Amino acid sequence: MANCPGLVSEAVDTIISGVGIVVMLSFASDGAGAFSLIVSQIGCLQNGTAEEVKKIVTILNEAEVPSEDVVEVVISPPFVFLTLVKSLLRSDFAVAAQNCWVRRGGAFTGEISAEMLVNLGIPWVILGHSERRSLLGETNEFVGDKVAYALSKGLKVIACVGETLEQRESGSTTEVVAAQTKAIAERVTNWADVVIAYEPVWAIGTGKVATPAQAQEVHFDLRKWLEANVSTEVASSTRIIYGGSVNAANSKELAGQPDVDGFLVGGASLKVRTLLLL
Repeated sequence: MANCPGLVSEAVDTIISGVGIVVMLSFASDGAGAFSLIVSQIGCLQNGTAEEVKKIVTILNEAEVPSEDVVEVVISPPFVFLTLVKSLLRSDFAVAAQNCWVRRGGAFTGEISAEMLVNLGIPWVILGHSERRSLLGETNEFVGDKVAYALSKGLKVIACVGETLEQRESGSTTEVVAAQTKAIAERVTNWADVVIAYEPVWAIGTGKVATPAQAQEVHFDLRKWLEANVSTEVASSTRIIYGGSVNAANSKELAGQPDVDGFLVGGASLKVRTLLLL
């Protein structure tokens, strides 16, 4: 994303309460399209209400953004607000779920299947988020199965990978994210609808953020792994986005890294307005 003409974020200090934003940016550079993705997603906040969600959707609907061939916007709210957001959202914006189950139906109380999301007309889903890996025990293989099943049902997937502080300090970052990516690659044949989100666990919600050089290093290694283990075409076309305390202050410098194709934004989404300007 080094050739993008600049990324500016404007934020107002009011809680969104559970609404996430995904913005896909396509920048033209020397005649070639450098396609970037910015994901802003929030987990289980306790004070989210339908009225608050309506307010943020109204702000998004009024936002001035370039045409769809330049910017693709996807909103990722909690499950209970998916249909509400979809019903109110402008037609050039899409919606993503924050998770889905690994297979079709069955006695899995509380889970949401990929088929349900498809039936609701939800095109995107985020899978393998670090919180689900660490708190709910989702293994690399389980996440890989979820990605493959969601893709088989026609969903587009943002697949999360990333290391803990202990793993980073032990020098095993590359091995950890490679193993997480390998579990997906072993189950996926078509990468056209897959985005990889690198989210160092030690930088999520902590205020810490990987330096641009650290982020670039991991993204470069991921792309190199894809080239060696999947294909050169997949390595060059797959978007690898960064997540870990991304905000208006650090996004521009991070966006300048050649292998950082966008962002997975968490805490910064607790601001009512995040406007991304070309």
